Amino acid sequence: MNVYDFDETIYYHDSTADFVMYLWIHRPKTLLNLPRLILYGILYGLHIVPKQTFKDNMYHMFVYVDDLEEVSWQFVRSHMHLIKPFYKKQQKEDDIVISASPAFNIEKFCLQLGITHCMASPVDPKTGKTIGLNCHGEEKVRRFREVYGDAQIDEFYSDSLHDTPLAKEAKRAFLVKRDEILPWPFEKDM
Repeated sequence: MNVYDFDETIYYHDSTADFVMYLWIHRPKTLLNLPRLILYGILYGLHIVPKQTFKDNMYHMFVYVDDLEEVSWQFVRSHMHLIKPFYKKQQKEDDIVISASPAFNIEKFCLQLGITHCMASPVDPKTGKTIGLNCHGEEKVRRFREVYGDAQIDEFYSDSLHDTPLAKEAKRAFLVKRDEILPWPFEKDM
């Protein structure tokens, strides 16, 4: 089985940032959350609050969207053209996507792609609160092992060295930089 990160790995951008922009345009009431986003963005940038606090305050914009499920589907369908060609060429039935982005969006992308195995950050679409831990770094390994036990990962793909813990679990790991696929730069290679 092959495991993939989603954002900037098989999708050209950060899907969460794209979704925020999409909501600002298609549900302008979400702009009411902008002062909160700026404040917590500054606090996060100054290392005063953790990343999760920043994300929860960014996702607070969801409270201004009555039809978030519908608008999430509209967003996903309108952004499918941003799936990278390399992935479409090598997609397999048992592929797994593991992402730190909100599950309610990532699961829809996976459904559109025919990917049945998906893990992402559980975010309440009504409140914007993350339910549990953000699916990032070591948490990706924990969740993978919780579901798949000692299953072997044949190939792992990600754009971020923060995913090194999961890369170490794979027979082969690749760093994705735009359309370039490079061998993973493990510490011994750096």
